[in-house]
Amino acid sequence: MASTAKAMILLILAVLLRFHVEAGATQGGCRLLDIVVSQEVTGKIVGGQREYRVTIENKCTCPQVDVKVRCFGISTVEDIDKTKIRPLDSELCVISNGKPIIKGSPVIFTYAFQTPQSFPVVTAEPRC
Repeated sequence: MASTAKAMILLILAVLLRFHVEAGATQGGCRLLDIVVSQEVTGKIVGGQREYRVTIENKCTCPQVDVKVRCFGISTVEDIDKTKIRPLDSELCVISNGKPIIKGSPVIFTYAFQTPQSFPVVTAEPRC
């Protein structure tokens, strides 16, 4: 009987711990994976380099602010719109000056370079 009670208590604690961990990782129901970065070749050549269009979308119903991506300074031969993406340091860039990215209103910018860059999302803060 005592071992059954202990097992039940451990099960309840495990469920509560899992709920607590998941709740912390999904503030406002949003996850970091809800910020989706995609890119495509535009077909334009700028300074002898291919131009790429990057789209950053929020798939969560809550707006997300202070979205940062790893960019390593953005290598490009054309000017970029710094209201869309701006280097913060030698590694990170802020998207849309930290303003909310709302579902259905993606942030889009272009750059031109010999190879496509990766822009993995590092942080985002949901605002529900």
